[in-house]
Amino acid sequence: MNPETIVNLKLHPIQDAGYNISCKAQLERSGALVMEDFLTSETVDFLQIEACELRPQAYFCHQNHNAYLLDPDLAFPAEHIRNLEQVSDKGCVPHDRVPDRSPLRALYKWPDFQKFLESVLGVTVFPYADTLSSININYYEQGQQLGWHYDNASFAVTLMIQASEDGGEFEYLENVRNKEAGDPGYQDTEAVIKGDLDPKTLAMGEGALVLFRGRNSLHRVVPVSSERSRILVTLNFNTEPNVMLSELARLAFFGRLK
Repeated sequence: MNPETIVNLKLHPIQDAGYNISCKAQLERSGALVMEDFLTSETVDFLQIEACELRPQAYFCHQNHNAYLLDPDLAFPAEHIRNLEQVSDKGCVPHDRVPDRSPLRALYKWPDFQKFLESVLGVTVFPYADTLSSININYYEQGQQLGWHYDNASFAVTLMIQASEDGGEFEYLENVRNKEAGDPGYQDTEAVIKGDLDPKTLAMGEGALVLFRGRNSLHRVVPVSSERSRILVTLNFNTEPNVMLSELARLAFFGRLK
């Protein structure tokens, strides 16, 4: 499949250096870049059908974790924000189940798309070395959510394929902690999670490409309330070659190692 038919290049000329500079500036300014209608409407229609066909192959998992995605710190009580449990549950179709004909594979491997990401993110990107982790189709069905957390990775690249009719909003607040400076931001993290500090909502329509820096931005996906699922694709890259997702993570997210 020709990747130039997948992306709405008139609206998002990602092969243009000047356009990429403006995208980079927006990402650096707010920590988030939402590119609405990045995918053509025909591509969105195709991917929605493809995701529905692949749904029986999704592995559904339920996880309890803290906002820092770390083992509990016994120096703090269980109810302290460092250890306070959050809940995440979703289904995932891993990379090796994505059909060869899928537009997702064509886009992921397209050199111009990788150059765009590298220009905007300011890093070199590489696919995962394992067969499961590079492209993931994620399903948030009724009652499912992504609990409050910070990312370990410095950036996330996602495509909104299908929006839920109710619930499923992406909420975040930037610069709540400063991991690089060793500041965990406990006070503001607790204020957001307990409802004393209002987060922002990152709106994204079907077909949007979203780049998000979540290492220091607290974020979550609100529980889906509708029968219509929220379907989101993560395009996962590394800043170094030959990196594999850990065995523990592969078992948790995919239910298998290969």
